[in-house]
Amino acid sequence: MDTTAEVSRETGFAGESGAAKIQERLQKRHQTRIEDAERRKEAKESQSVAEEKGEYFFSTFNTERASIEKLLSSCSGADRVVMTQRLEEATAKTLQLQKFLNDSMLFLTQYDLRQAQAALHKLQTSLAETREEGLPKKKFAFRARTKAADEVPAPVSDTPAPDAGTPADSGSTKVDGAAASEQCGFSNMDNVCLTKTAEEIQKGDVLLTHLTNCKVRLFGSPSTLHLKHVDSCEILCGPVSSSVFVDHCRNSTLAFPCQQLRTHNTTDTRVYLHVTSRAIIEDCHGVSFAPFSWSYPTLEEDFIVSGLDQDRNNWSQVDDFNWLAAGTPSPNWTVIPEADRKTNWDP
Repeated sequence: MDTTAEVSRETGFAGESGAAKIQERLQKRHQTRIEDAERRKEAKESQSVAEEKGEYFFSTFNTERASIEKLLSSCSGADRVVMTQRLEEATAKTLQLQKFLNDSMLFLTQYDLRQAQAALHKLQTSLAETREEGLPKKKFAFRARTKAADEVPAPVSDTPAPDAGTPADSGSTKVDGAAASEQCGFSNMDNVCLTKTAEEIQKGDVLLTHLTNCKVRLFGSPSTLHLKHVDSCEILCGPVSSSVFVDHCRNSTLAFPCQQLRTHNTTDTRVYLHVTSRAIIEDCHGVSFAPFSWSYPTLEEDFIVSGLDQDRNNWSQVDDFNWLAAGTPSPNWTVIPEADRKTNWDP
């Protein structure tokens, strides 16, 4: 009797334990179903929000883009004063559109992001071309030196003769009743030190082209800076009030503050940058960035003249138009490690 009762009790306990386990499994399965349903609901809501954000983004983006395109079209045939005002407005709107795109990257699909970046790139190119064609109206060209300069050979030294590599007509001219932009630069030089003062630049457009093994110092505040076909050079420039354009640059070190940087076909180049919008690279590799670190006595004054915000520097915010993989860094550019950054620019 005692043995039978003991077996009965054990069987009862085993039955209760098995039922408890079954009940536990059922509860876990039910909880899993609830969690799955919540995840599906959240995913659906997230997708709906993303679609709404995407619709709002493209509606706003396309409206602003059309407004900028209209401004650029209205520059055709306008006098210099009106054109300058419209280009300034178009530049400000384009920078706002760039920021709007940057702020929207988190919820845009890769395809939508690529489409928006391509449209913005086209718009920025059109803006730059309109500015270059309309301001100034006279074409930039390196002219032959004057007869007086030819009669006295210029000595080769660390500081080139005033006319070397610059237009013979370097003074201001009148176009449509307004003073044309001062233009200056250097071209086709090898293994020399080159300098432009703030008085020579005077918020003008600066063009440096076909330079090899040169050291260039540009003081003051240019309106724009163009670097083309530069090899193994060190180029330092004061605050540029609008854009810097770099094309076919290799094995060089560049330093400048600017509103916008556009870099094409550039390799193995270090850029010490202060930029208030974002840097853009295309068809580049081996480009590295660090904060602008060159200093000279009138730098603060030149920042004021340029209108750039000294407290806003997006030197490490680089958009690579050849690399649109979301969440994966571009292999075409890097940040210069702090230990490797140049801080002493004196010869």
